[in-house]
Amino acid sequence: MAKKTVTKADLVDHVADITGMKKKDVKAVIDALLTEISEMLDRDYKVQLTGFGTFEVRKRKARVGVKPGTTERIKIPASKYPAFKPGKALKEKVKR
Repeated sequence: MAKKTVTKADLVDHVADITGMKKKDVKAVIDALLTEISEMLDRDYKVQLTGFGTFEVRKRKARVGVKPGTTERIKIPASKYPAFKPGKALKEKVKR
């Protein structure tokens, strides 16, 4: 069975229905929230949403890899990537 996908537009519709707010206002709030989370991560801040989870930037060390299709060894530089760690309440909700 294929997994269902919810888009940002779907979220906007659902939140507008729940709150009674206009869709354009909900979209503006969601866009601002996502932009602010991205900005904070870019500045190496951790973003904690109690009961939901934590967004943070994690680091990968530089390493040596093998180029696909050949045996040539290549240097892979250190990098940073965004990560999400779900909170206890979210984990419990998903378990059900």
